[in-house]
Amino acid sequence: MIPSRNGRDLLAAQMPAILREMEPFASEVIVVDNGSDDSTAEWLRTACPQARVEVSGGPLSFARAVNRGIAVARFSHVCLLNNDMLVEPGFFRALRRKFDEVPSLICATAQIKFPAGARREETGKAVMAQTGPEDFPVRCDEPLPGEDGTYVLYGSGGCSLYDVAKLRALGCVDEAYEPAYVEDLDLGYRAWQRGWPTVFVAGAVVEHRHRATTQRYYSEEQLEAMLEVNYLKFVARSVARRAVFGRLWKQALDRLRLRAARPAARAALWKAAGIARSGGPGLQPAYSEEVFLALTGGCVALFSGRSKDARACILRVRQIAAPSAELLEAYREVVVVQEDAAIAFQAAREWTNRKWNGRVEEQVEERVEKR
Repeated sequence: MIPSRNGRDLLAAQMPAILREMEPFASEVIVVDNGSDDSTAEWLRTACPQARVEVSGGPLSFARAVNRGIAVARFSHVCLLNNDMLVEPGFFRALRRKFDEVPSLICATAQIKFPAGARREETGKAVMAQTGPEDFPVRCDEPLPGEDGTYVLYGSGGCSLYDVAKLRALGCVDEAYEPAYVEDLDLGYRAWQRGWPTVFVAGAVVEHRHRATTQRYYSEEQLEAMLEVNYLKFVARSVARRAVFGRLWKQALDRLRLRAARPAARAALWKAAGIARSGGPGLQPAYSEEVFLALTGGCVALFSGRSKDARACILRVRQIAAPSAELLEAYREVVVVQEDAAIAFQAAREWTNRKWNGRVEEQVEERVEKR
């Protein structure tokens, strides 16, 4: 499902690969023509008659456009794609396979690459761990060689496959996030609160023509302000546990104060009190926020092994790195956990046992002391 505003040329570039990759599946293409005046709908009816076109007379926010497509989706899973994403071979197959492997999965999210010469601003491996006091609380880590299936906090709204029944159970994408940004983080967080994980899929690859649509309508300053304000909305609306809210809210305000020379930070600080008072649904999570934040905080990485025996290994290490070739040969999957991350280790053990029905071994990385 693709929301598109005046993106006829972008759709023309991405549609052939999408249709080719969807051939093996019972499927449909839904395009939400989001207030376009470039004859997108007319072009699609001629150039791509198999696509279902939902037309909005005026531009909708990302969340509202996506929800319009979800409302008419007829299949068990829906892939949310931005119109500036080019899918590579095996994209849908790799995403769909994860739903057969991971219990309770709501979302499989793709690996994001950028055109040659462009800085890689996203990877798909989303980690909630602030690097420095002025850095945004969520970052994208570079996947390690062989890494696949790592639990992440959320899937990118531009290239992720979702379980439709679970999406609808969550009330779909929260339309409070206007006009764009952070709605995918919110969705992933609310899903984790129910015990519905998201995983990173290395073999599902897209090339992102970054902000090919948003930059047509908003300045960099406006985009930055959207991000800052919507992040505060996320913390106020979706974080349930008081201690977690207090930590994330203080972290966010401290960061904005350090960046107060920037207009976007000042705008967010000015709105912060009203956002906090507005709050959100106040639902009690069924799954611990501390636990899933630890699991998706960059201290756990999964690697596919080469053994056909359905055993997995949890390996505790000093620093996260790809496991040895010997371990990959011996196990079906190797889960690497940073040794000082106790909560993350317990979470990794829980989810690995769920996935492999208890057929799990634990090891500690052997160290060679230098003399």
